[in-house]
Amino acid sequence: MKVDGRCLCGYLSYEAEVDPDSVSICSCTDCQVLAGSAFRVTVQVTGDFKFLAGKPKTYVKVADSGNRRVLAFCPECGTSVYSRPVDGAEGFFGLRVGSLRQRDSLVPQSHYRSRSAQSWIEHISDLPKFDGDS
Repeated sequence: MKVDGRCLCGYLSYEAEVDPDSVSICSCTDCQVLAGSAFRVTVQVTGDFKFLAGKPKTYVKVADSGNRRVLAFCPECGTSVYSRPVDGAEGFFGLRVGSLRQRDSLVPQSHYRSRSAQSWIEHISDLPKFDGDS
C-alpha cells in the first residue's frame, strides 16, 4: 500500500510503501515515553521510503536486547516519523501511523509488549465521548 505523511508543522513530508497487515501496537515502556501516551502504533515499510521535504533529526536508541534503533522525528515540532535499524543492520523499519494521511485505513493487527500495557486501556471504549475543539 502506498502511503504519505507529514509532521504536525509540515516541515517534513514523506511517502512509502507499507504492508497494511503489519500494523501493530506496542505498549513497552520506551514506546509509552516516546509517544507521550499509553502505546505507539507502527506499520512496516516494505518498499521505498523517501522524504519529499525536510530533513529529520535522529536519535539512536539501544533496546533492552542490545539492538540499536534509529528514531527519526521532526526537528521543528517533534512529530515522530519512524524507527529503523542502524545502517547496515537488518530488522523492522516502522513508520508511525499517526503521522500518515491513510491512518484510518491502517488498523492494528497485533499488540506487542502487552504485559507493560496500562491497565485502563481495556476500558477506553467505556469512557464518555465528546466531540469539539481541543
